[in-house]
Amino acid sequence: MEIAAERIERLQDLARAAASNGEDDRARYYVRLARRIAERNRLSLPREFRRFTCDRCDAYLRPGTNARVRVRDGHVVITCDCGAHARYPYED
Repeated sequence: MEIAAERIERLQDLARAAASNGEDDRARYYVRLARRIAERNRLSLPREFRRFTCDRCDAYLRPGTNARVRVRDGHVVITCDCGAHARYPYED
């Protein structure tokens, strides 16, 4: 595994820990840093990381705290506190 990919994983763990401790600004900083590293090294972010971050405000999403999760016909809708929506398909 590349150094950049390892660092992105580490930043994901740090963002999750900071968000669970209520340090939303620090979690947002870690998310932005991980995205910058991925862009510079032409890497794609892991699926779990993409699903739990807001594309508009870079917040680390915690369902029930700063994100609303709804299940619709064939997809899941995640709404951030900033108002951004993300839709992900699923199969039965």
